[in-house]
Amino acid sequence: MRRQIQKVIAEEINPMIASHGGEIALVDYFEKNLSIRMSGGCQGCAASTATLKQGIERVLREHFGADINEIIDTTDHGAGENPFYTDDADSVFS
Repeated sequence: MRRQIQKVIAEEINPMIASHGGEIALVDYFEKNLSIRMSGGCQGCAASTATLKQGIERVLREHFGADINEIIDTTDHGAGENPFYTDDADSVFS
């Protein structure tokens, strides 16, 4: 199942988000729970939750349906060069 999921991520999802500089990686698939990590333009992006729910999750559920219970974003959105989410709310507006 991991290979099938990785293939969909590589062939369908990553090309969709590449234009925004983003990439998704499969972290784990265990007991029907799928963990992913966002990087590039998706890490820390204000729209990352929408990308996950309306894009990534939609595509994966179309392909795998009942074989996936939950999709878990393991990304540290506060890390990276230009994170949207930070511990200091004022830094977002600086």
